[in-house]
Amino acid sequence: MTLEFETVSLERQDEYHKALTGCPQLLTSDFSFANVYGWADHYGLEWAFHGELCFIRQTKPETVYWAPVGPWEKYDWAGCNAMRESARFTRVPEALARLWSVSFGNNILLEENRGHWDYVYSVEELIALKGKKFHKKKNLLNQFKKNYLYEYEPMAPECVEEVLEMQDEWYKWYEENNPSDALKAENHAITRVLHNIDQIEGLMGATLRVEGKVIAYTVAEPLCDDSLVIHFEKGDIRYKGVYQAINQMFLENNAAEFINVNREQDLGDEGLRKAKMSYNPSFFMKKFEATIL
Repeated sequence: MTLEFETVSLERQDEYHKALTGCPQLLTSDFSFANVYGWADHYGLEWAFHGELCFIRQTKPETVYWAPVGPWEKYDWAGCNAMRESARFTRVPEALARLWSVSFGNNILLEENRGHWDYVYSVEELIALKGKKFHKKKNLLNQFKKNYLYEYEPMAPECVEEVLEMQDEWYKWYEENNPSDALKAENHAITRVLHNIDQIEGLMGATLRVEGKVIAYTVAEPLCDDSLVIHFEKGDIRYKGVYQAINQMFLENNAAEFINVNREQDLGDEGLRKAKMSYNPSFFMKKFEATIL
């Protein structure tokens, strides 16, 4: 079997969602449709559908395959020629790594990739912000509420242009002060998702305004019945406590029915790791690099 890859597109998202729902593990953030679509240009992402599975590969800066998506437990991995042809895989969730370890035995090399681990938090804890471990977060949230006359709103299609304007201002400020290729790539992914927010199934979000101007926004997506992922969250840091506010208010007002919130990985960035740890994750979703020998 030769896989026929094509560019990731909006047109086949229903087919992709069907493969996603077949995954036996709580999903990692990488494989949500908005993430795959948003980052498709940067990574040169392509996909190929085979049976109930979707194979994903990135072609930039080099060709490497992501974990296949679908009902992993039903598949004969050791007998799959496409697996041996692909050889190198990244972002492999722990449950799939265990299956592959059994299927391939000594013919597979699996290595943990700490930078790709997802941080997963309790929605209930991040809404309540109770106790000593959340004292600083709660204090900043209270300061924001006290100091600013703000408006919180769920994100609607008609306000996307204003969110794009805020994102553009945010990006230009950070680019001027801390230019990086990663920042540029993220800005492109955010812009791509926001431009298509009404066409991407399941996306949700919210904005914070002060004096009518958008000063913070968040974009999220359900991963399954009890978990959602925060894809993007930006705030104007001239408003003290703005990040604590958009985070807590979105979960309280629009995501309280979920149990877990996934806030993605840190990609090995020490500053990002410190920030994510400061919110006291409930657990990590480990991911591996895999090489078929």
